[in-house]
Amino acid sequence: MEVINHPQEESKRIIAGIMGILFGSLAIHKFVLGYTKEGVILLLISLLTCGTVGSIIGLIEGIVYLTKTDEEFYHTYQLGKKPWF
Repeated sequence: MEVINHPQEESKRIIAGIMGILFGSLAIHKFVLGYTKEGVILLLISLLTCGTVGSIIGLIEGIVYLTKTDEEFYHTYQLGKKPWF
């Protein structure tokens, strides 16, 4: 397996992970990754549930982002465009 260095994607992984954990109900982590439609959906879910469900989803996604390696993150979320979890 060829190792490809993607420093820009690494910084998106870290920023998206931290934003998901801290501000999950605002869906900032979705917008950082370029998932506008999913970000709006999560934002609407957060508004309808007073932030509860959005915060939980953001927390889970933030942890998932930060526990993946740079390569896994790049292939899953940048190339594969997997919008949820």
